[in-house]
Amino acid sequence: MAADRPPMLVITTMTGKSLIDEMTLALVMPRNDHTSRRGICIEDVFVMMEKPHCLVVGVGAGTGLACVRRFVAGGYKVSMIARHEERLLSFANSTPHTMAYPSDLAEPDDYRATLRRIVDEQGLPKKVVYNAALATFQPYSELDIDLFERNFRVNTTGLLVTAQELAPQMVTTGDGALIITGNTGASRGIPRFVGFSPTKASQRILAESLARELGPQGLHIAYVVIDAMIDMPMVRNRLTDKPDEFFAKPDDIAGEIFHTAHQPPSTRSFLVEIRPFGEPW
Repeated sequence: MAADRPPMLVITTMTGKSLIDEMTLALVMPRNDHTSRRGICIEDVFVMMEKPHCLVVGVGAGTGLACVRRFVAGGYKVSMIARHEERLLSFANSTPHTMAYPSDLAEPDDYRATLRRIVDEQGLPKKVVYNAALATFQPYSELDIDLFERNFRVNTTGLLVTAQELAPQMVTTGDGALIITGNTGASRGIPRFVGFSPTKASQRILAESLARELGPQGLHIAYVVIDAMIDMPMVRNRLTDKPDEFFAKPDDIAGEIFHTAHQPPSTRSFLVEIRPFGEPW
């Protein structure tokens, strides 16, 4: 700060409050579990108001967080949804222009309320990335039915709720996009994937149905199949014998998702498949 300028008032925002109407002005703000713990200058508030809004559903340390960072780099403010509140708040604290909204997608009413709260507090998103995924890997004979149905609620029902809440408004903007991330399980089933592949296959068909209905109305819907092992520590630890080029990089995946979300109306994709160059298919 220049020496001739007075000290700048700091605004500390609460993740559960509207950015302007409900903001708390303070030089020092007590911290609690629902506070972003990030002081911002008043100029930053108005910058946030002017930025287009992106929503990323399903923010973990891999593809989800990479998408958040890519859209922030592309000029967006980003609302983030995930089930693990503490981790989500840590992402918000370390990533500028982001807001954390913890929610359990396996509970449709809770998730629907979260979406409405985001629109109320941050405005309608122009771009939505549906990256939420829940999986169970077991032989069919041992698969718990409750877990099976929970996977469907997150992977498929959650996408439907997203469309129900956001699509009617997004079609009116003309430049909206809903990008859904899938994987190999969306195209074929293999042993021990009985608790996962059916949920992703139904998600892909749901996405196609939505695209055929909403695409002509102006809302771009695309399904990005990630046919790869994603480069994350827990994956690397299981596949220590694989070379670096075997893995898909989260930042590269996010770059392709960002590109797909910004395709011009005359050349829009629905099904996008991405994989490392050496991946057999």
